[in-house]
Amino acid sequence: MLKTRINHQIKSPTLRVVNEEGQQVGVMKTSEALALALEHGLDLVEVSPLANPPVAKLIDFAKFKYQQKKIEQLQKKKAKKTEVKTIWLSVRISEHDMQIKANKVSEFLTDGDLVRIELRMRGREQAHGDLGHKQLQNFLTYITSPYRIEVPIKRMGGTWSLTIAPTK
Repeated sequence: MLKTRINHQIKSPTLRVVNEEGQQVGVMKTSEALALALEHGLDLVEVSPLANPPVAKLIDFAKFKYQQKKIEQLQKKKAKKTEVKTIWLSVRISEHDMQIKANKVSEFLTDGDLVRIELRMRGREQAHGDLGHKQLQNFLTYITSPYRIEVPIKRMGGTWSLTIAPTK
């Protein structure tokens, strides 16, 4: 992000000047614009340095910083926050419990969240890894909301996991 230049920090020879209400004053030399700003008791703030000629606004710098902060806060507020929700399963889970957890996953997907489904295998269950893989594939058939597989099924130690996301 570019640092906002004010008053004597502006190096461009000419500027397009805009007053406090947003009306164009015109294109003028930087020295004339500075004199105009001092005359009105305001700062000359470069708002668009990449334009040709750069655009500067006659405004109190503290007020300008406040406005910029409010705009940033509004953008943060509107930004979509995706969460990764985790659902735990086991090899011995009953069909009814799988349906309930699948309904919860469907809720998460409709809210726009990513869902990590993990199946933990304990003790002697780890010797039968294929059961964990089959159980996860079986669980996916219970999910009613449309989804896409973000991270395919993989095994890490005694845990099988996959991540799904809502389709756009």
